[in-house]
Amino acid sequence: MLSSKLVRNVLDSAPDAMVIITCTGAIRFANYQVTAWFGYSPEELKGRPVETLLPVRFQNRHIKHRENYFSNVRVRQMGEGLDLFARRKDGSEFPVEISLSPIRDEEEVMVVAAIRDITERRHTQIALYEAQLVAERANKAKSHFLATASHDLRQPVQTLALLNGAMRRMVTDPEQREILLEEEAAINGMVKMLNALLDIGKLESGAVKPDLTSFDSSELVGRLRIDFAGMAAEKGLRLEIDWPALAIHTDMGLVEQILRNLITNAIKYTSQGSVTLRAVQVSTGIRLEVVDTGVGIPKNALANIFDEFFQVGIAANSSRNGYGLGLSIVHRLVGLLGLKLDVDSAPGRGSNFSLLVPAGENAQCEDAAVTPALQEVVHEASQAHHILLVEDDPGVRNATRLLLKVEGYRVTTAATIDEARQRASEFRDIELLLTDYHLADAETGLHVARVLRQEFNPDLHVILMTGDTSSAVRAQNEDLAVRMTSKPIKPGELIRLIDEVLGR
Repeated sequence: MLSSKLVRNVLDSAPDAMVIITCTGAIRFANYQVTAWFGYSPEELKGRPVETLLPVRFQNRHIKHRENYFSNVRVRQMGEGLDLFARRKDGSEFPVEISLSPIRDEEEVMVVAAIRDITERRHTQIALYEAQLVAERANKAKSHFLATASHDLRQPVQTLALLNGAMRRMVTDPEQREILLEEEAAINGMVKMLNALLDIGKLESGAVKPDLTSFDSSELVGRLRIDFAGMAAEKGLRLEIDWPALAIHTDMGLVEQILRNLITNAIKYTSQGSVTLRAVQVSTGIRLEVVDTGVGIPKNALANIFDEFFQVGIAANSSRNGYGLGLSIVHRLVGLLGLKLDVDSAPGRGSNFSLLVPAGENAQCEDAAVTPALQEVVHEASQAHHILLVEDDPGVRNATRLLLKVEGYRVTTAATIDEARQRASEFRDIELLLTDYHLADAETGLHVARVLRQEFNPDLHVILMTGDTSSAVRAQNEDLAVRMTSKPIKPGELIRLIDEVLGR
């Protein structure tokens, strides 16, 4: 049997303040750590009620808690889920954790209370909480900046692109056309860089939140076919689609962005042959593939292809076709969605980027239409086609109007929903609403579309232009069944989209 002296030495060497309490609440024993934390000597506390160590405001209430505990003693934390405080001899208070353990001395049941000062931990928690608040405010500010930048920075770029497109359709002099083509190349480079930097900024700030749903993937591949067939045809490539009717479960907008970046890269690095979009059902989900017959990637470069500004075979200080940001965005999006992306590539035999996504449920699927690549054609538009253009930015509105006018369309413009309603009442032959998403005074193009369809023409065609491609915007767009395109949009792509919507 252990001697009482040894037991006392063990208790005195404990890092916590420890007191032994009788069923009447009297302190039978206190170790030396009590002096360091409370200012009492062990002898001073002996015989005193344990409430001596509590703030005055808690003392009466604690007597009832103590009596209840002694009716059912067990090992437990005191005041679980509550902030506990102790009181020093000088009246000052400090936060504590208290563990209770019953012991038996002959016929008497007593309780050992181990008291730990958690002042430092509390200070750390408060500091972490305050730092979290600062970080959250910074993220909100960054998200607000990026949302504003996505709209405001894209507006002047869109204006430049549209004015350039209008001028190229008006100018016939070869030298002047060459100047405009060089200007177009510079604008396109600026657009790519702006879009990539804004996308990376949104991902880094945490502004992008996945919206996971089950959906028919044939709708997604249909949009990709329409948007990339012309780009492939311009390089003499075949855009092949092997995509059966399959439902997948993920964020449709973010997966579409992944595929768009992969397809753009595939077309850029392929000089002959084909780019193939393929969907294959496997035991672990649906494998989405982008396969090309391009230059391929050396094995020693595969580890770096997702780094910012890295391009295979291109020195950092050389002239670039692009900026090497597309795959960096892909890498971030794949991580955000918790998906798996594999790359199989070798020089001279092309590349296969394979994205594994979960299979969806309860989605009605239709086979994706596979049609020949679309050639970009600039043609004379019929005067019979009347377009209502709604855009609150005067520069973009006028540039878009000039481009459409050069193409031969009749164009009526408006800046607000009230003006759009007025124009629609004046001109009942309007066939297409072409509108920006973000308008002044918190109005949106979707709101304009709803109003005009309800009040004037339920069959009105709608094209929505936006720099905001978030899942929330896409979800609203699905409710109205309107076509959506990202800003800034190339003039040729805008005209081609209008032709498709109008069925020409």
